[in-house]
Amino acid sequence: MDGMGLSMPEPDEISIEEIQLEAEDRMEKSLDAFKRDMQAIRSSRASPAMVQHLTVDYYGTATPLQQLATINVPEARMLTISPYDKSVMTDIEKAILKSDLNLTPQNDGNLIRLILPELSGERRQELVKQLKNRLEEARVSIRNIRRDSNDAIKKIKGLPEDEIRGAQDDVQKLTDRFIGQAEELARSKEQEITTI
Repeated sequence: MDGMGLSMPEPDEISIEEIQLEAEDRMEKSLDAFKRDMQAIRSSRASPAMVQHLTVDYYGTATPLQQLATINVPEARMLTISPYDKSVMTDIEKAILKSDLNLTPQNDGNLIRLILPELSGERRQELVKQLKNRLEEARVSIRNIRRDSNDAIKKIKGLPEDEIRGAQDDVQKLTDRFIGQAEELARSKEQEITTI
């Protein structure tokens, strides 16, 4: 998530519009990070996003799996990973086993199969809890951007009080919009996780 401070010029060189555009851009990036986090959370259907984020030790370099192999979904609850270089198969297996996926890879020498077992009710609850934690992180990130933007607005010299309030109201509307989008995405993902 985006936890950096506002990287802006000095307040007397910047306009309200620039602050708001910067805030919107940063909130968009926070939402994108949340979307990536959500994709890695397992649901009842297989998705390449579940394993793309895994890093594999490839000749001493941590390399994203998606750069080393083709990842396919031949069935609703199965992933296949076909490495470009077959010598890396055991390294890919190790990365899968070390991950929090709780899946056992099946290696036939040409490709690795991952069969997703039915999710238990308990596992579904754990995944929903994980999803809610990531949603809260996204909300906090977006609110931090709001705070930074409001601080930057207050520092603009010679700005009338009503303009400050109006600008901060606009930043609040942005905040509400992005948090609403994150919550909607989380609701959809939660339904995906809990649907049997």
